[in-house]
Amino acid sequence: MSVALPPQVHVFVRDWLSANNVVLKGRDGCVVVDSGYVKHAPLTLALVASRMGLDGRPLSKLVNTHCHSDHMGGNAALRRAYACPIAVPAGEARAVAAWDERTLLLAYAGQRADRFAADEALQAGATHRWGDLEWRAIAAPGHDMGALVFYNAEHRILISGDALWQNGYGLVMPAEFDAAALPATRATLETLAELDVRCVIPGHGEPFGDFDGAIERALRRTAAFEADPLRMASHALKVILVFSLLDRERFALARLPEQIAQVGIFREFNAWYFRLSPEALAERLVNDLVRVGAVRRSDGFLVPA
Repeated sequence: MSVALPPQVHVFVRDWLSANNVVLKGRDGCVVVDSGYVKHAPLTLALVASRMGLDGRPLSKLVNTHCHSDHMGGNAALRRAYACPIAVPAGEARAVAAWDERTLLLAYAGQRADRFAADEALQAGATHRWGDLEWRAIAAPGHDMGALVFYNAEHRILISGDALWQNGYGLVMPAEFDAAALPATRATLETLAELDVRCVIPGHGEPFGDFDGAIERALRRTAAFEADPLRMASHALKVILVFSLLDRERFALARLPEQIAQVGIFREFNAWYFRLSPEALAERLVNDLVRVGAVRRSDGFLVPA
């Protein structure tokens, strides 16, 4: 079911490789929230410039809910095109300045982004006027420990990034990587549940109105992860594998064990949780993903389904 948005808010719904782009159109300029993946930067530029986007208005600021590659991969391209300042959550500023590819889940997770510099660090609790509307920044650690969401009380809109989707949220790192991540995920959901929300604009998927249902489903997922850390670790690796596959479009099955052995997140999670050969872990992940219809085997390649 579609939900109505005020005329100064437009959402470009993308896919699972690029996060949604939210354009907030103001009388004195516009703000874009999240810029997608680097591979899709040309499309991001075209969408932002289109009639439903800036339509000739200036881009006053580019904002990130958090700094994973699918949300900030187009930052550098938008800055080159519009000379706009870039604002990131304060909790992400140090990692961006140092271009920490482990914390940002770039090379560590087999992902990429063009480097950029942040001009502003957004603090939780602060209120910003973007698109002639007031947005309160709310800390949303869990999927990303520095993440923010943005809430407009007038229209009861939540720009949730990857902290809340219609069915779940972004992957959460297990305790060996960050012991605070899963408890923070639950705390974030409990904080969000206290808001009066009519419409959620998630990082992925269509805007939706079933806020209470989404919170309930997300809490059930959290409880399942709390009960089974191995399930959480397996889920994270499968998400990363599918993301890499969407980026590359196909992957030779014979080379997948090499990928498992070389990419940091696969290598470390395997040592912490699975203790399998790269070949055995690759087969396990692929079988799970084929079974749920996320990928398929085709002539010696793994391809998105």
